[in-house]
Amino acid sequence: MLSVKNLHAFYGKSHVLHGVSFDVQPGQIVALLGRNGSGRSTTAKAIMGLVDCQGSINWKAGEIVGKKAYQISHLGIGYVPENRDIFPKLTVHQNLLLGQKDAGKGSRWSFSDMYSMFPRLQERQHTEAGVLSGGEQQMLTLCRTLMGDPDLIIIDEPTEGLAPKIVHLVGQFLQTLKVKGISVLLIEQKLTIAMAISDRALVMGHGCIVFDGTPDSLRADAYTRKEWLEV
Repeated sequence: MLSVKNLHAFYGKSHVLHGVSFDVQPGQIVALLGRNGSGRSTTAKAIMGLVDCQGSINWKAGEIVGKKAYQISHLGIGYVPENRDIFPKLTVHQNLLLGQKDAGKGSRWSFSDMYSMFPRLQERQHTEAGVLSGGEQQMLTLCRTLMGDPDLIIIDEPTEGLAPKIVHLVGQFLQTLKVKGISVLLIEQKLTIAMAISDRALVMGHGCIVFDGTPDSLRADAYTRKEWLEV
């Protein structure tokens, strides 16, 4: 479905990714793990056409390197950035409306689906998004992306700074995506949630993939965890 091969990415003259390669299969949750600065967010931005990159990013048998972010989005890849990027002066419902793509053309998701997954959003649907709590804004960003009916969602640090109750809700949200057959590339620092819901785990270090395997094999690999994950 998504195949990344020998990906290099740059910020100006700074060479950040060094030959990154991995695949994401249909309906699969792949956790992309690593310390801050390892290249995880840059990988997401490269896939979405937001940073200069070289190599191959193949999506559904088509090359997307060189395409604009909006073109990649319309091909069926959703992106939830770490900074959430909600529209603060628009209401919750209006933010969801902006995320909608091809309304009425057989989308898998509706407003009622969003409000069912996160009832708090329904309670706040007429509230300006800028006054929501951090957890509510994260719910909104996840749902706004889902309203675009993507086949793959790249989610960057969805549980960062959230209360345990909200982290649990986000975990349920990710499981719902898996049941619906939507692929997820999950960038996460909390190993507990990532290892619990993922089919595969990738570990990044210094702009490279240093581990690719199952969560169970990562649990058994004390060297990789100590060298590349533990603080």
